[in-house]
Amino acid sequence: QVQLVESGGGLVQPGGSLRLSCAASGSTLSIATMAWYRQAPGKAREWVGSFTSDTSIAYANSVKGRFTISRDNAENTLYLQMSSLKPEDTGVYYCYALSTSTAASWGQGTQVTVSS
Repeated sequence: QVQLVESGGGLVQPGGSLRLSCAASGSTLSIATMAWYRQAPGKAREWVGSFTSDTSIAYANSVKGRFTISRDNAENTLYLQMSSLKPEDTGVYYCYALSTSTAASWGQGTQVTVSS
């Protein structure tokens, strides 16, 4: 089993930046892909981007060029660097891990609010 804990959310003004972290523990060697999702109030959860390796990173069109996903393998931590934030980026951001040997895991989420 993989456990995920997100952190780094908060209130930021439009145009600002924020970095989210997702710390993984448990069966981390079995993780094949990690991803970020977000859910705005009243809307379905949507995919933000995925990290499989340093050369295999994908982003949703809505965040491409503004968000960057990276992973520190030594710390078992996934990051989401967000810049040029817009009010429509507001939502709860979730970390997701797809494992080769156990069920997929979700974190508890961290709130990001972009507002002046």
